[in-house]
Amino acid sequence: MSARPFIYRFTRDLRLDDHAGLAQAASHGDVLPVFVIDRGVERRMASSPRRAAYLCAAVAELDRALRERGARLIVRRGSAPSVLKHVARGSGAAGVAWSASYDAAGAQADARLQSELEEAGLRAIAVHDAAAIAPEEIAAARASGGDGYRAFAPYFEVWRSLAVATYDVPLLVRFAASELQSEPLPQPSEFGAQPHAIEAGAEAARAALARFLQGPAVQYAAGMNVPSEDGTSRLSAHLSFGAISARGVVRTVRARIDDPFLLSEERASLRLFLRSLAMRDFFLQLGYAHPRSIDEPLQEKMRAFPFARTHPRLDAWRAGATGFPLVDAGIRQLHETGWMHPHVRAVAASFLCFDLGVDWRIGRDEWDRYLIEDDPVLASGNWQWIAGVGADLVQYPRIYNPEKQRRRFDPSGEYVKRYVRELSHVPIASLGVSRADDAQLALALFASDAYPQPIVDHDEQARAFLARYRAFAD
Repeated sequence: MSARPFIYRFTRDLRLDDHAGLAQAASHGDVLPVFVIDRGVERRMASSPRRAAYLCAAVAELDRALRERGARLIVRRGSAPSVLKHVARGSGAAGVAWSASYDAAGAQADARLQSELEEAGLRAIAVHDAAAIAPEEIAAARASGGDGYRAFAPYFEVWRSLAVATYDVPLLVRFAASELQSEPLPQPSEFGAQPHAIEAGAEAARAALARFLQGPAVQYAAGMNVPSEDGTSRLSAHLSFGAISARGVVRTVRARIDDPFLLSEERASLRLFLRSLAMRDFFLQLGYAHPRSIDEPLQEKMRAFPFARTHPRLDAWRAGATGFPLVDAGIRQLHETGWMHPHVRAVAASFLCFDLGVDWRIGRDEWDRYLIEDDPVLASGNWQWIAGVGADLVQYPRIYNPEKQRRRFDPSGEYVKRYVRELSHVPIASLGVSRADDAQLALALFASDAYPQPIVDHDEQARAFLARYRAFAD
């Protein structure tokens, strides 16, 4: 091992445990931990106040964890190549390691960073850490060649057959002593955001996983689509910032599945959750293999499909005022909390793409203003999946009927009434019903304009969209 230190640049991997990048850096020397706030970080954090709050809290926790180990996080602001070369000169470091990006902009920045560091005589190593099973491992196990899986089913067959690596040896990582000065830790105000009370960082992520595994995980099959029960893991933000290792989550769930005392239904629920983790990896490998798919449909034939860029009722969708309670509840939950229930996301996205006929990128960018999670590749992959232009190779798009979905998955109206407060006193039987068709809603108590009438006729718009889709595809 070299006597010279080796820099590890933290990005979306804000933890010390089960860390592939740290392990790689430690194999070359004592690790000098660095966090760079460059224009990319500034732009992403400025787009969402709660995202900025999460980042700042997670970076502060990372610094505390390092100080407990006798080290500290060196924070610098500026261009990543310039900052890291300057830190390397000041510390005598032999090179820099960091976690590889999967979106196009991040991959291009990684390539520029590697080139500039190597020109300066430094080693430059981008490490796969975000996925539970790295794209290169999937590619090596693939029977045929090609540029990544485009269909999930064959990908999942390979994914579930592979072992998950572990780097859970943080005590073996030695941190370098350094006299280099650090700039102040990031604060939400520097990204134009107000402080938000938020559960962030590695400790909060571990607690969220423990809560999920103690109960909701074994009922996941029954509860995953019921928004009022919130039976999901709530790990999306933690995973996107790397506050918890996706590898560790998968290993933990696999071990739980092997518990001989589980009921078959509980084991099936855990397998279903494991499938959702595999789908996360699937979208990451798609972004890695097809970087242009971040902004254009993966399906070549759908790149010319005439989705609209606007709609007279687009602002109603943005505001959660469509007159469809489940859609509106989801949008308002996003605005209030920075998160939306996964199944409701699908319904609200379907409404934008098919009821309004609006381009999926408009919805993706709108939600990016509110979401805590910071994962552009997953956002694009999921939006394309719903819009029928990405990896989901079904014959026709899956168009959700928002009222049928509400009646099926929120029959008590608990979720809708929690976020659409104008409906909090409306009888369950009257939710989603036009005032013109309901005597109770026509009474003065319910006759205000507080909650809007449906902005479109869903059945009519769904038929019209499918007609356009068939005409285009045939």
